[in-house]
Formats: sequence, C-alpha cells, structure tokens
Amino acid sequence: MSDPTRPNGPKIIAVANQKGGVGKTTTTINLGAALAEAGAKVLIVDLDPQGNASTGLGINAEDREFTTYELLLEEIDLNSVIQQTQTKNLSIIPATVDLSSADMELISNEKRSYMLHDALRQPAMDAYALDYILIDCPPSLNLLTVNAMVAAHSVLVPLQSEFFALEGLSQLMLTIREVRQTANSNLRIEGIVLTMFDSRNNLSTLVEQDARENLGELVFQTRVPRNVRVSEAPSFAQPVISYDSTSKGAQAYRALAKELMQNQTRAAA
Repeated sequence: MSDPTRPNGPKIIAVANQKGGVGKTTTTINLGAALAEAGAKVLIVDLDPQGNASTGLGINAEDREFTTYELLLEEIDLNSVIQQTQTKNLSIIPATVDLSSADMELISNEKRSYMLHDALRQPAMDAYALDYILIDCPPSLNLLTVNAMVAAHSVLVPLQSEFFALEGLSQLMLTIREVRQTANSNLRIEGIVLTMFDSRNNLSTLVEQDARENLGELVFQTRVPRNVRVSEAPSFAQPVISYDSTSKGAQAYRALAKELMQNQTRAAA
C-alpha cells in the first residue's frame, strides 16, 4: 500500500479539541484554504457528524451522497467521495449526521481504530498528489477522533483565548499519549494555535502568556483574532480568504499557513 510518510506523500494533520466552540472547524477550513492559496494541494476530511466543514465549503446536504461514513465503513471509490470545492486546490470528503452512528458500528470491528488510517493510505490516493490532508475532528474524544489520531502524523490544537482554556488540554494530551503508546508511535503535536484572540482584552493576553509559559514552542506565533469576517464567511459557504481577502482573519490564516509550512521545512531538513 502507498505510504504518506514517504517524502512526497501528504502530511496528515488532525485538527482536534474535545471542547466545542474553540474555532476547530473554522481553523480547518481557513488553514486549508490558505495552504491551497499558497499552491499546496489540500484535502479536508470532515469527521464531525455536524458536517460544518462541508457546509462552510459550499457542499449542500443533497450533494453528500457519499461521505466519510462510507469511507470508514464501506469500500467506496475515492472519486465518488472526494469533492472539489470552489477554492482551487482544495477538496473535501464531506460528512452528514450518519457519521454519528459510526462509533457504535466500529466497536465490533477489530481494526476499528485503523479504518481512517487505511482509507487514507489506499493506492488510489496517489493520483490526487496531495500535499496536506486536514482532518476536522468531532468535539469529543471518541472513536472517530482516535481514528483521526491513528491516521495522522500530527495534531493541531485550536485553543480559544478564554478562562480555563488550558485546563481542557490535559485530557487531549493524555489521549495523544495513549495513541502514541498503542497505535501510532510517531504521532506528534503540530502545535497549539490561539483563536478568537482579542488584543484589547487582558484575558486574551494572560491566556497567551500562560500558554507560552506552559507549552513553549508548541504555541504558534500566529494568533487568530476575533474577527467578524471570519464569523460571517461560513454563512456564505466560503473560507474567509475568499469572502474578504484583506480582512485581519484572512491575513492571520495566511500567516498560520506560512508558519506551518516553514515548520514542515525545518522538520524535513
């Protein structure tokens, strides 16, 4: 089987945080769009039964005949499940609420934690010549999230700039450690990205200081600001880079993509 760990294979990143409302899907969509704008070929895997990444990229419910549910549980042709978005170089495997039952259906499968790993490593994936695969995880540490971590090379964690933000990270870190010990010894933390950052708010500054003191270089230099354009873009089924290219939110996600790519280059050196 093809192996995305080879030098010319796609970098697989799980975007995860068990806490909802931290900007996880927003980060997946907009980081994907920023990487695509920079010339990378990007696939987003919507692994959240809410399907918000699919909606945010303009994939209507009636156009989701084949989804991540079929990718995990049925032998589905990749051409049927991968859809091109309106953004050049950015495609998606969409999700529907059907995915919410996948946890129960996977329980009895002895390879239950490896289903996404194997699906993303099938030989047919080579034809897409992807540079990055971003997995939008559900806001919980369930079997779907474990599948994402087993499939991924690294985990990117959006962290909302609010009180108690760091406390919720402990369980996520434990899960990453368990996956490392049992199923994916090479899994690493890609980084922590501060989201909904308000430089006028002392709390945001305190959260940043706390994060950098505790997590050091794991925290990206780029901070994603609280920005109305970022909030509006999904209702127009667009990434913020398309919706308002000059907004502070668009500029922040471009900076995040650049920092991510620079980190990748350093790691490969």
